[in-house]
Amino acid sequence: MTVLPADGLSLAAEFPDPAHEQWQSLVEGVLRKSGKDVAGSAAEEALSTTVEDGLITRPLYTSRDDAPDAGFPGFAPFTRGSKAEGNVANGWDVRQRHSLTDPARLNEAVLADLENGVTSLWLTVGGATGVPVSGLARALDGVYLDLAPVVLDVGGELDSAATELLRLYEERGVAPESARGNLGADPLGRAARSGSAPEPAAAVHWAERCAKEYPRLRALTVDALPYHEAGGSAAQELGSSLATGVAYLRALTGAGLSVEAACAQLEFRYAATADQFLTIAKLRAARRLWARVAEVCGAADAGAQRQHAVTSPVMMTRRDPWVNMLRTTLACLGAGVGGADSVTVLPFDHALGLPDAFARRIARNTSTILMEESHLARVIDPAGGSWYVERLTTELADAAWAFFQEIERAGGQAAALGSGLIGERLAATWAARSKDLARRKEPVTGVSEFPHLAERLVERKAAPAADGASGGLPTVRRDEAFEALRARSDAHLAETGRRPRVFLAALGPASAHTARATFASNLFQAGGIEPVHDPASVDASTAAEAFATSGATVACLCSGDALYAEQAEAVASALRTAGAQRVFLAGRPAEYPGVDEYVFAGCDVVAVLSSVLDRMGVA
Repeated sequence: MTVLPADGLSLAAEFPDPAHEQWQSLVEGVLRKSGKDVAGSAAEEALSTTVEDGLITRPLYTSRDDAPDAGFPGFAPFTRGSKAEGNVANGWDVRQRHSLTDPARLNEAVLADLENGVTSLWLTVGGATGVPVSGLARALDGVYLDLAPVVLDVGGELDSAATELLRLYEERGVAPESARGNLGADPLGRAARSGSAPEPAAAVHWAERCAKEYPRLRALTVDALPYHEAGGSAAQELGSSLATGVAYLRALTGAGLSVEAACAQLEFRYAATADQFLTIAKLRAARRLWARVAEVCGAADAGAQRQHAVTSPVMMTRRDPWVNMLRTTLACLGAGVGGADSVTVLPFDHALGLPDAFARRIARNTSTILMEESHLARVIDPAGGSWYVERLTTELADAAWAFFQEIERAGGQAAALGSGLIGERLAATWAARSKDLARRKEPVTGVSEFPHLAERLVERKAAPAADGASGGLPTVRRDEAFEALRARSDAHLAETGRRPRVFLAALGPASAHTARATFASNLFQAGGIEPVHDPASVDASTAAEAFATSGATVACLCSGDALYAEQAEAVASALRTAGAQRVFLAGRPAEYPGVDEYVFAGCDVVAVLSSVLDRMGVA
């Protein structure tokens, strides 16, 4: 709509629409100033970024970046949402996760959550990590089971846990049509985590019973988290979930359920990351893909996928865990905008052990703030129509469908897990991503970037260890390589009373050395190596004495290229005379006599820091 002022003239009348080529021409000029002589589409490509799954994000999207019709919210292909009204009425379902083995403590935590904004419960039941099945009644004491849906994570105790929950519904007078939640059957997800052979018979039995007796209770979860936690990309996560969902459809319809009834028994679980646009596109693409499956099966109207988004465990860090609050906020935002029906925000201390009451409160309040203060749920599909989001959704859906087809050609999800195909694909993806993490092309704030060596480590009671698994997919974390380096530094500190040190030999005035000194300081601290930058500046005549008093065994030259050309050789020689075992230089590799190694943006930081700690004798 064009807004006209009182005189009837358009406010945009004097601003002609610029052409795409005009924008490219301006980009060319900027790039030329930075030393890149490119023209036309090459200028735009220079500003584009290749992300996982080979997807390319461009600097500008316009109406020329068309995508398939996304339809309307609540209608096939459900890209814009499974419900016509979205989450406008009550917001998304705030689902808190609990893994406590003591029924009394679990009951306290559950009641505190329900009294303060949580609307459904996700409980680990059985095994070494969950509440015993016999304690489920005590854990749910005082919970209105007709108001608070219960979702179970049952591992290998599906039959006993499902029987107990249904017994509680009957005992407490909950009408079958009022029982909501999910029994948590997921034989393929369990096989992915543990390496066990999938046994779908029990899942099919409970799906049949729910379909017959409990119209709002689902029996199966299609959990894509095992593939995400093993290092898989967004497309691999979606493709695996699609193949799992299809396998369950085959099993359920083979047992006599209609396609519509079988679809109604499934809830899909996905990871939400701090890349909010990728999360939005992933959830939208997931709905589109599942709608296509339902359409092919002859039940297009049953293709509205029920989605549960969980903030990514892979992105959670053990160092500077407070930053996890920011990560989970972005992930929750992406999940909400992406149209998830239920959202679980993991507590910021999730990677450290069992969360405390404060961490759980912050987790549940994250959703509350986004819904009640930011009004995020009051708009249906707020990202819909964005050329970037629509294009990303389409490209991600295409990549996911290709992976799904590869799994199907291999015989389906169970066969692809058993043959190692899925594990191999995920491992290759994680290996490539690990290189980016090691080079800080994918920075981790508080860990690989801007680490805080003096932080007080947050301690939590260890979470119960999972049952001794064997042969399942691994679990990875973005911080794992840097965490290993920091652990070595901590051990050295405990043993000697101080951390390993590096002397920053800054040359010239602050204007010449500050940028590279800051870069080097951040880089070495990422490995737990304490930088010593005192005095502020040295030269060939003062470097040896400064190094000797620093307590360091290695040094790093920091300055601009002009001063390196003048002083690097002499200062490096002085540092060696003073006993430096290794002399680094912050900058691109060049030929400076006396310099052993170079640290620069894009270098393998993990390899550099590991070798430095080895040379220092830090175990």
